[in-house]
Amino acid sequence: MSGPQPSPPARVVVMGVSAVGKSTVATCIAAASGFSFVDADELHPAANIAKMAAGVPLEDGDRWPWLDRVGATLAAAPPPGIVIACSALTRAYRDRIRVAAPDAFFVFLDGAPDVLHARAAARTGHFMPAALLDSQLALLEPLQADERGVRIDVVAPIDQVCAGAVAAVCADGRS
Repeated sequence: MSGPQPSPPARVVVMGVSAVGKSTVATCIAAASGFSFVDADELHPAANIAKMAAGVPLEDGDRWPWLDRVGATLAAAPPPGIVIACSALTRAYRDRIRVAAPDAFFVFLDGAPDVLHARAAARTGHFMPAALLDSQLALLEPLQADERGVRIDVVAPIDQVCAGAVAAVCADGRS
């Protein structure tokens, strides 16, 4: 007779455009759940970071190897799980991540463009300039009905956004 099998590790991606609060919300989820946290910005090759810092939007050819690293990082997560802050702007990008981590749960942080522009303009010390926000908004494809995840509007105070994200991950049964 065998005992209960351990649950597979949870794999959570907090997604959205620059300055939407991905790292902050992902850190909240990690702290509340005991998951490890990774910022996908740290998985970019140096050439991608240099390109973005120069105000040049990435092309798909720049993103594919990075998204493969994001998926591999999710797939290699030990229990209880991992949360990664990653833009994952299009369905194709999320599908690329799901090649390695098919059970990934996406927390889509969304907000009105004027709110996001104000946040991006107020940021300091980040390699992603506010000028690239419009290119990200133009590329953004919200989660589709057949994708595992939840949309959270970031207009609320950050503690409420974090609480909603933690509740969504817990309701998914992954923590």
